[in-house]
Amino acid sequence: MFFFTIRRIIASVFVLLASSFLVFALCAASFDPLARYYSQNPRPPQTFFDNLRDELGLNDNFFVRYWNWLSGVLTGDFGETVNGTPVADQLGGRLWVTGRMIVLAIVIAVLLAIIVGVIGAVRQYKPSDYAFTFVAYLLIALPTFWFAAILKEFVAGGINDLFGRQVLFTLGEETPGLALYADGWEIWTDRLGHLVLPTISLALLSFAAWSRFQRSAMLDVLGSDYMRLARAKGLPYRRVVLRHGLRNALIPLTTVVALGIGTLFGGAIITEQVFVWNGMGRYLIQNGIGQDDINVVLGWLLVSAVFVVLFNLVADVLYAVLDPRIRLS
Repeated sequence: MFFFTIRRIIASVFVLLASSFLVFALCAASFDPLARYYSQNPRPPQTFFDNLRDELGLNDNFFVRYWNWLSGVLTGDFGETVNGTPVADQLGGRLWVTGRMIVLAIVIAVLLAIIVGVIGAVRQYKPSDYAFTFVAYLLIALPTFWFAAILKEFVAGGINDLFGRQVLFTLGEETPGLALYADGWEIWTDRLGHLVLPTISLALLSFAAWSRFQRSAMLDVLGSDYMRLARAKGLPYRRVVLRHGLRNALIPLTTVVALGIGTLFGGAIITEQVFVWNGMGRYLIQNGIGQDDINVVLGWLLVSAVFVVLFNLVADVLYAVLDPRIRLS
């Protein structure tokens, strides 16, 4: 198990290096740091552009520029924005805002997918299976922004009316200025009220697809020979399903969840726009693409790539835990 994990870590490092190269190549071909000066009236003289190209290192060849950027990233320097502020200082706080939403959404989506998938497989073609299937396909068909808007307009209002006070919030990740007069518990309660709806929006849309994979995997396992053998030996049905079937049925779901991290980051961009969260998504749209800032886009894409590679590494380790035979491969 130890050497299996080491091999996967080394492979992940090479994948991450390849990802950083592709990210830099795409951004270098798509963004021009001097573009915002071309439309100024009056337009700066050519000497201004020549000096700025030298300052930004744009006259160097592609591989030198990539190495300068990568060596800075390895030391925690993601460059500066067009306004002169360090990208790393802004990424940290915004990553915490988006990260807590995505991690919680993953936990909720995985738990719901396992429960619904197992129930749907065990009770195949029963009313509960048809109900879960209908709900799953309905959620899969809903656009992210529309589903988030429904939660914002109807669910929040209904819950707040039920409690007679504002329990769920629809704007921002916390109440502005609350830290100036509130204590720790009140702050965390306020953040939780802001966190519920964006997290549910991400979690339910992911759970819908993941539950179908879990149901399909569980159906394959329930029809396998070793499951019939376990039942023939007199083991209780519940124990056979949970101890023998579920463990093997989790392997395909692990793959799907690991590959879905990138989709969650994409969904977080839309969700943060709807709920006005100052996280990674709004940072990319407003400060990166909106201002044609290559360093912001590079930082966002690299952080996303790190999370995707990291979760795939976790998935590889979980494969070995769920199926010991994989450790020998």
